[in-house]
Amino acid sequence: MIDIAALPTDRPILIAGPTASGKSALALRIAQKQGGVIVNADAIQVFENWRILTARPSIEDEHQVPHLLYGHVPYDAPYSVGHWLREVASLLESGPRPIIIGGTGLYFTALTQGLAEIPPTPDDIRHTATAKLESEGITALLADLDQDTIARIDTLNPMRVQRAWEVQRTTGCSLANWHDNTPPPLLPLSRATGLVVEVEKEWLNNRIKKRFDLMLDGGALDEARQNLHYWDPTHLSSKAIGAPELIAHLKGEITLDQTRDLATIATRQYAKRQRTWFRARMKDWEKIPAESL
Repeated sequence: MIDIAALPTDRPILIAGPTASGKSALALRIAQKQGGVIVNADAIQVFENWRILTARPSIEDEHQVPHLLYGHVPYDAPYSVGHWLREVASLLESGPRPIIIGGTGLYFTALTQGLAEIPPTPDDIRHTATAKLESEGITALLADLDQDTIARIDTLNPMRVQRAWEVQRTTGCSLANWHDNTPPPLLPLSRATGLVVEVEKEWLNNRIKKRFDLMLDGGALDEARQNLHYWDPTHLSSKAIGAPELIAHLKGEITLDQTRDLATIATRQYAKRQRTWFRARMKDWEKIPAESL
């Protein structure tokens, strides 16, 4: 088990890891023993409308230790890594030591390596990209990208591919070109303690299956029912893993057993992409075996 007492108390702690790997419990233990505030670094947990399905910290946990940047964004609002960085910047300037935790690798990379100041995407271009993705598939967007950008992004992640396509269409420059001209990072890794939770595939897959069952028992279906009347698959909050499947079940399109199977598969695929990102981009972070947490 990690020696929490040995962790430096004079610098921020960053905890990255795939979904269901136990990183939230680790962050809570560190905050309880050393003090600090837990800060979210998950792109979907920022939204107000999915607490159970995104495995946001419980109300009880939030009462024990301050938690920031969880559930503070309206369900239909846009939100990007740029939004997140601006919010984190203010937390780094003052207040208790942040313990920044999440599974969105791009957030950590932007925080510790810098983020290009890319202009926002106009609505018409975003709508065009979304329509192209839905009608022609991800390969149609990839066909319009340069090879340098393709080599740097997760080509299996529709959100990342669409983002690269939008940047190129909006600015006339590739995403890779923007990244090559990135300003200095907000928090270099040398000024923080970077921990990345490593997992064994089968161990994690078993936890993912059990966790979705626990989500259903805990009210995930009722949560989806609350989202049903304003459901819009183009909203970023609708990208919550399992949300499309639960909505499809409520519409009578699939059974609950099919919902469980499809959501579990989607979660496993997402966890695989997370592990790939962490291995490729967090080589200098301290590795923590999940089984030891």
